[in-house]
Amino acid sequence: SRGALQREDWNQRSHAALAGREAEWEATLGATGLPGWQESLPVFELGEKPATRVASQQVLNAIFAQVPGIMAGGADLTGNVGLTLKGQTVLSAEDPTGQQIFFGVRENAMGSILVGAALHGGVLPAGGTFLVFSDYMRPAVRLAALSGAKAVFVWSHDSVGVGEDGPTHQPVEQVMSLRLIPQLTVLRPADGNEVAAAWKVIIEGEVPCALILSRQNTPVLAGTKELAAQGVARGGYTLMDSPSPAAILVATGTEVAVAVEAAEMLSAEGISTRVVSLPSWELFEAQDEQYRSSVLPAGIPTVSVEAGVTLGWSRYASANVGIDRFGASAPGSRVLDELGINPTHVAQVVRDQLA
Repeated sequence: SRGALQREDWNQRSHAALAGREAEWEATLGATGLPGWQESLPVFELGEKPATRVASQQVLNAIFAQVPGIMAGGADLTGNVGLTLKGQTVLSAEDPTGQQIFFGVRENAMGSILVGAALHGGVLPAGGTFLVFSDYMRPAVRLAALSGAKAVFVWSHDSVGVGEDGPTHQPVEQVMSLRLIPQLTVLRPADGNEVAAAWKVIIEGEVPCALILSRQNTPVLAGTKELAAQGVARGGYTLMDSPSPAAILVATGTEVAVAVEAAEMLSAEGISTRVVSLPSWELFEAQDEQYRSSVLPAGIPTVSVEAGVTLGWSRYASANVGIDRFGASAPGSRVLDELGINPTHVAQVVRDQLA
């Protein structure tokens, strides 16, 4: 028939080009990793204190060769948010094969490009900026959730810990507002090991994800090396426990370290306290009731700790430590401390709940 010879020639050449690269083709087409790609995920050790945005950059560099479809960049903040693809060329008219993209200061356009690329398929698109600017991207994020586009929205500088830039650049309401969007998985990891686990969730999943990262350094926590992979995949898990906890601290992101320190203070007073890391409400709510109640049982005073608005935390906690106001221009550590995101204040809130 007409074109049969040309078709046969094309088939032969395409099969020859793919010979030995079938796994790479399938991974790229499916926006996922090569078989065994998880082995390339880095492990973070006690004593390390990378900001979660820095940890995310380390994860991305480690897995890039094993996740061939990654296409990433930022809105003029690529390095700041940890989306630099080491050794990769920049997508341009001269080099359309580049997997590094510089979107320019165009957050809404960047979000729309990510959605379009994800719906086209054959790539895993990730784009980032500071969390406070996620509001500029909201229509695109909503469209990603509505259409099931597997796009990755990376937002760093996730709290008043941003510091001297002041309230205009200090997100307060953004994390909770993103949790309102149906079919969007929001991940706010506590340390490097939770960041690695979050990327595993993103790559192995099929839905759009928001990865929320810190500007400031935060310690690698005891237990995450062993527990984060499964715990993050389930949205929340018990990080620190005692046989019969009198109280529970449930926290996200860099505030998990604050909760751990507060729990240690309380333990020294004889108040046994469980610490729950809850990086993703959406993944946690997808678990069965038995698991959820094993992590956050009813009847135990529970205090949430998150450097943002407290609206919504009543789902899990009887009292909240958060920030129901705009921030201030000062060093990030001081702003956090002045607004009550510190172990001493958290411990006192627990004592008040037990009084």
